[in-house]
Amino acid sequence: MAIMPANSSYPSSLTFQPVLERIATEIAQTPGRGRPADYIPALAACDPRRFGMAVAELDGTVYGVGDWRQPFSTQSITKVFTLALDLAREGDALWEHVGREPSGNPFNSLVQLEYENGIPRNPFINAGALVVTDRLQTRTGDAAGTLLEFLRAESGNAQLDFDKDIAASETANGDRNAALGHFMASYGNIDNPVPVLLEQYFLQCSIAASCADLALATGFLARHGIRADGGRLLAMSQAKQINAIMLTCGTYDAAGDFAYRVGLPGKSGVGGGIIAVVPGRLTLCVWSPGLDERGNSVAGVAALDRFTTLTGLSVF
Repeated sequence: MAIMPANSSYPSSLTFQPVLERIATEIAQTPGRGRPADYIPALAACDPRRFGMAVAELDGTVYGVGDWRQPFSTQSITKVFTLALDLAREGDALWEHVGREPSGNPFNSLVQLEYENGIPRNPFINAGALVVTDRLQTRTGDAAGTLLEFLRAESGNAQLDFDKDIAASETANGDRNAALGHFMASYGNIDNPVPVLLEQYFLQCSIAASCADLALATGFLARHGIRADGGRLLAMSQAKQINAIMLTCGTYDAAGDFAYRVGLPGKSGVGGGIIAVVPGRLTLCVWSPGLDERGNSVAGVAALDRFTTLTGLSVF
């Protein structure tokens, strides 16, 4: 099986399936796959040996391997799409309420909020995502529903839906997110009642989707802001901004290591999924529920590392 060397030019689509199959074989032989997120009881029972990976080209062609059609809990991956939907509506005014810098702290930390006056460090830690969801709720009246409609349209899968069991599990164990919401509200950085915001946020995180669905749905970031139907969601500069924040902040306090190993904008979720973007070329999604201590899929990061090494596709 021929694999393109790392210093090759952009490979033809015919090479992606063999690359994915080689990666899946290597991952299957790798010991130590991490542990599922146990602080969300509904996720704790996931098998860490599950693995799926999909590549979507700009024209919607998708290649996959393993459990690439198996829906899983998207969790924080949805923060990318909510950010895009709000940024498209309010533009740079958003950045008065949330920063664009790496946090260096765990994704659910309250530490920085007090000495930064209730302004979260970036949109991908929980506090920042709550602010973005709050602002989208103000502009749409249904942030989670707006997100779901968008994901259905971009993925071409009208069956995507919320997982009410996951949402209920997160609600029952959501004291830390409630604390973040109330704390930021005390600084005037939350518009909606915190219980309404939390309901929207937990629904948002509960959406179940497959690697194929998410690779396709992320395509607008590889197309510089253009949606699957040819309409423009974001200006080119806005798509660049989101990709940049994904690179620097998308994998929590492991973003530097992810950039070092993978070399792509990416966003992980504690359901075990990771999306990644090769601007102007393709998007990827990988899923394996076993997480490292920072909340990123062990096999997922390894698979993306192998993909960029084997194909030479990275932003560097």
